Amino acid sequence: MLKSKYTAEDIEIRIWGFVVVCITVILFGIVFVLLYSLIFVVQPIKSMAPLDMAFSKILNDIVLLLVGGIGGIVGKRAVGSVSQAMNPTPPAPAPAAPAPTTPPVPAAPVQNTFGALPVWTNPPLDESWTPPPPPTTPPEHLEPDHVREEIAAARREAGQ
Repeated sequence: MLKSKYTAEDIEIRIWGFVVVCITVILFGIVFVLLYSLIFVVQPIKSMAPLDMAFSKILNDIVLLLVGGIGGIVGKRAVGSVSQAMNPTPPAPAPAAPAPTTPPVPAAPVQNTFGALPVWTNPPLDESWTPPPPPTTPPEHLEPDHVREEIAAARREAGQ
């Protein structure tokens, strides 16, 4: 018996499908539990039980997270398919004759592709800067001696 070997693309598609199916099953399970708890469980009149309210808030957050995850996974695949359809790989050009003795032209800067971050270079530093000398005058925030003595006397009187 011969076993067929999967290519890397086949494995990626199978893993992608498995992840989407698992997340979708979890999403439908949460929706079913949420609807069951709201429809068939007796709630107080004109309000919702506090525990059920907290439970529904947690489930709401989980559902939003899962829907965003499914959208991201499916969207990544769709964007990849559309980008390949819009920019098919060109056929390899025929080998050209050797160029005359002109110097090679430097390559153009690479355009920012979809989702890539811009290239950042730090500005040059001024290495010649030196800090100023420390101050030679006394600090201005300290009170004169007679003010300190008055504060100390007031503290002594309050403590007695």
